[in-house]
Amino acid sequence: MARKVAIVSDSGIDGALALATAMFDSRLDVVGVVASAGNVSATQATRNVQTLVSYLDPPKWPRLGAALPVEYDLDGRQLHGPSGLGALEVQPVELHHSHPGDKLLADTIRSFGGELTLLNLGPLTLLATLFEREPELARLVRDIVVVGGSWREPGDVSAVAEFHMYCDPAAARRILHLGAPVTLLPLDVTRRLLVAPAELFQWTDKDCHRHRLLRRIASYGFCACAQYYGIEGIYLQDLLGVCYLSRFALFKAQPMSVDVETRGELTRGMTVFDLRPRVSRPHNVNVALEADIQGVRDYLRQVLSSMD
Repeated sequence: MARKVAIVSDSGIDGALALATAMFDSRLDVVGVVASAGNVSATQATRNVQTLVSYLDPPKWPRLGAALPVEYDLDGRQLHGPSGLGALEVQPVELHHSHPGDKLLADTIRSFGGELTLLNLGPLTLLATLFEREPELARLVRDIVVVGGSWREPGDVSAVAEFHMYCDPAAARRILHLGAPVTLLPLDVTRRLLVAPAELFQWTDKDCHRHRLLRRIASYGFCACAQYYGIEGIYLQDLLGVCYLSRFALFKAQPMSVDVETRGELTRGMTVFDLRPRVSRPHNVNVALEADIQGVRDYLRQVLSSMD
């Protein structure tokens, strides 16, 4: 039976590829997709999610939820383009009756109580808002998988902070201490998936509207990373979250005690891993520490190349 998943995404380039992969993976049943501000504004993120699902036209359409009207101190447009989807210029596909994302998730959790996995590919504001208002829902989710944080790897926003954690560190802290099963995929794992243009374009080489869409979105990311970081390729961090749900055996994880710094002038958003051997602190998070990256590449090639 396919694993039921609801995805929260801040609608960037890797988020678009992750969403496409999840919706066309036969092992996953994506029952809901909720937009989140982060790489772009809340309004733009909502439009991006609706546009992506409409253009990709998956075998089964998920329910769509709008982003909460929040603003952060930074965004990701430098790397993801003005719209978050690279240089893609399409007429926004907007629903006449857009459901608030937190309410849609609450309904979905109740509908699939105990069976639903939440995959968070953006800041954790929406999940924190939901569970703060309805804490009983935390007992009804199967698990929560969060792409974010950093242990030994340098941050991507500051010396120590990863983007999703930095945007709303207080929300991230609440989720890590929620009491529900939480798995964290930090930069230590997700940054290992650096994909070159030739490789991604080989995975999406068909002359069909879905592959053309993904190639066009990704092209901007390759140019931006070459310009700003001097690297030939893009980090597809969000795709590791999808792969973790579908191909769990490719990862090694262990329970750890993890917290988030919320106020430090230099350390805001830093994920703090308490490894002290003589201090007894309960393990609150399952942390993915290793991944078979070749296996991940094989998985992505298999799913993306099957789209037509």
